[in-house]
Amino acid sequence: MSRVPWSEIDTVFLDAGNTLVSIDFGWVCDELARRGIDAEVDTLRRAEAAARPAVSAAVESRGRTEGRDSFLVYLRAVLAELEPAEHLDEEARDALARELRPVLRSGGSLRLWSWRMPAVEEGLAALRALGLCLVVVSNSDGTVDETLRRLDLHGHLDLIVDSHVVGFEKPDPRIFEHALEATGAEAGRTLHVGDLYSADVVGARQAGIHPLLLDPYGDWPDVDCARSPDVADLARRLGAARR
Repeated sequence: MSRVPWSEIDTVFLDAGNTLVSIDFGWVCDELARRGIDAEVDTLRRAEAAARPAVSAAVESRGRTEGRDSFLVYLRAVLAELEPAEHLDEEARDALARELRPVLRSGGSLRLWSWRMPAVEEGLAALRALGLCLVVVSNSDGTVDETLRRLDLHGHLDLIVDSHVVGFEKPDPRIFEHALEATGAEAGRTLHVGDLYSADVVGARQAGIHPLLLDPYGDWPDVDCARSPDVADLARRLGAARR
């Protein structure tokens, strides 16, 4: 496993989805209930996290995280991990995912990705207090800047890099290289934090950046990189290294 030089890190790149913000689980639960699947928000959140290794494998084979088909893969993977939907066979899960896709996409990404993750604001404030440069590097559809403004997270950040805007999508190292150039950061002193191994860890390493995988429930025990449950824990680790 490659080790993070914690005391030398002066720049932190952060994914947006499932790192700073999440989907509106309450809305998704309501839509599932209308289709006979009764799930609590915490149950759905747990299923989403458990689905990430499967989503990452799909990203590795497809080479991208954005687009209608990618969102369908994401929904299928989450439903496969959702306990209240365990009675559904693969065909039924696929049909349900196809039915949900246009509904959840109807309000656009700004509507769907509209929940600020727990303790994120406190974590970002703690990272900022350490004097770190904070940059969002996200695969998105051009809306991540507005999303972060709406959730009052924009002010904690030095730069936001949206794949739709710059034309490169993780794991393409050029999106990281763009962020490095824009901030003047050194790759060897930069840490990238994200939730998908094939996009975030692979892409960061190709750009010479240290990766950290967010793993809130221990669903990635065998990965060859540093892990952390959330941004607040990351801030504590970096703070301890500096002390």
